[in-house]
Amino acid sequence: MAGAAERFGRRQERVRFRVRKAGAGRPRLSVFRSGKNIYAQLIDDVQGITIAAASTLEKDVKGSIKSGATKEAAAKVGTLLAQRATAKGVSEVVFDRGGYMFHGRIKALADGAREAGLKF
Repeated sequence: MAGAAERFGRRQERVRFRVRKAGAGRPRLSVFRSGKNIYAQLIDDVQGITIAAASTLEKDVKGSIKSGATKEAAAKVGTLLAQRATAKGVSEVVFDRGGYMFHGRIKALADGAREAGLKF
């Protein structure tokens, strides 16, 4: 039987494969969630570059939140990332939840990005 890390890795690969296939050249909004913070970045897989990034460790977000591990903090990160993406001319992305379930902080980040103008 596979361990938890191995199962997570398989789930992550499965999700990323489907996201890239369905993406049709759109940038990928990738999310990483740790116990204390949340990180998001827009990745152009064709060129292999990061277009924009945001996390709860930035001064803009850190000063206005109590903890980086809350849904409110995730929503602020999503909003900040969407603002940076629209400033670079990106309006449509494909959401890569990694191996995480789409609820809680991951969903809050996605909702924050949608409210700020990203389409996925």
